Amino acid sequence: MIARRMKGRNEEYQAFGKQLDSLIDIISFGIFPAILLLSYGNFSPWFLPGAFVIAAACAIRLSYFNVFGLVDNSTYMGLAVDNNGIIVAFVFLLDGFVNHTVFSAILYTTIMILAAFNVAPIRTPKLTGRWFYVITAYVLGLTVIYGWILWSRFI
Repeated sequence: MIARRMKGRNEEYQAFGKQLDSLIDIISFGIFPAILLLSYGNFSPWFLPGAFVIAAACAIRLSYFNVFGLVDNSTYMGLAVDNNGIIVAFVFLLDGFVNHTVFSAILYTTIMILAAFNVAPIRTPKLTGRWFYVITAYVLGLTVIYGWILWSRFI
């Protein structure tokens, strides 16, 4: 958002920014969930396929988006990968309320469903405009909840 408002950006800077944004997205919403999944699965070989699938799905999704872009001004084809973080953060509310094995299975399943939606031929809305306020409230709400959980564990 900030980069788009900067004056004096030529097409080369815009292309560089798009590539850098995709690199950051694949690390944040593809590689990080893969490592997270592996670590919660205690690096078991059973969790390797899931880690590969989420990383590959993100790479495919971002490559598709970089070539084809939006369906229209407000619609993506497939679930945007940044939504992975929004959903995985919510799933982590279950951590500590169910045992480690069950939570690992829930996390694995969630990440596989997200990977499928990332590459699925479905239309999803671009979260802009009023969605900004919804996501801000969501993040603040999760921050309060996670802060309370941490506070209660250390008291």
